[in-house]
Amino acid sequence: MKTFLYQTNEEITAVARLLQEGQVVAIPTETVYGLAANALDEQAVRKIFAAKNRPADNPLIVHIAKREELTSLVKEIPPMARALADAFWPGPLTMVLPRSAVVPDVVTAGGDTVAVRMPSHPVARAIIEACGLPLAAPSANRSGSPSPTTAAHVMADMEGIIPAVFDGGECQVGLESTVVSLVGDKPRLLRPGGITPEQLERVVGEMDIDPSITANVHLDKVSSPGMKYKHYAPKAQVTLLHGSCQSFVDFMNHHAEPDSVALCFDEEASLINKQVLRIGHEHDHDEIAHNLFALLREADKQNVTRIYAHCPSRQGVGLAVYNRLIRAAAFDERELEA
Repeated sequence: MKTFLYQTNEEITAVARLLQEGQVVAIPTETVYGLAANALDEQAVRKIFAAKNRPADNPLIVHIAKREELTSLVKEIPPMARALADAFWPGPLTMVLPRSAVVPDVVTAGGDTVAVRMPSHPVARAIIEACGLPLAAPSANRSGSPSPTTAAHVMADMEGIIPAVFDGGECQVGLESTVVSLVGDKPRLLRPGGITPEQLERVVGEMDIDPSITANVHLDKVSSPGMKYKHYAPKAQVTLLHGSCQSFVDFMNHHAEPDSVALCFDEEASLINKQVLRIGHEHDHDEIAHNLFALLREADKQNVTRIYAHCPSRQGVGLAVYNRLIRAAAFDERELEA
């Protein structure tokens, strides 16, 4: 697999040419690395599904570089979508809208809507502009495993599977984009991310929160990635623990298996007598989100069989961290005694 290391016009042109030829290339975004292909080319998009071993009923997000590119992908752009774009584009927000006929069924998993966002990462936008194509780009990992936030993560999963990765450095946000559906009478949060429900409600008013964000809900059909299946999971079994720092420390020191690891806050790490992976300060949800996937991958390198993760508050970006952890844990979560 070729690695493009420098953000020069020549490197960007070379990646754009691969995409125009129907190839799949891993590119950086501010959220996670994406596995990109021409969203309007059915065969190119099918290569994404094959590379990831991704279920065909899991839709993709289409990435654009300019707001006017949205017009051809959707049937209409309601005032609420324009307001959200004014507030959060470019950035880690995906909007779900009724699709136009140009979007292939494979992108939407046969649904009537399409998910679209405009990334803020300068390399991602430069590549989209250079190839002149909207890009379908789910996370650049094998389906179900932790999403990649560095080019090295991509190479660990995709070496020999895709022709190239563009190394744009470490991703800033570290979790996939927030997804909000604008289909229906009221906006609906389908997946939490770096743009919080509180921020969205300041623009669109009261929103519905899809129950799949916090519960194991059976869904036959979805309009956003991240609503179905076990996701983001390392090889080790993840168990999510709720409770105070003292109750978490007590559990790890007296009840956790010897070969387990604690995914813990900085404040409690020195108090635990097992292996620890420090995820960040308890109240710094942006830091915790940024570190999460890299630490789940680090746990696999340590060959532990179980990860006990201390759940952060579900406020703000903490809701997105909780959503990723419960899916990584396949909803194995416990309340600790005070």
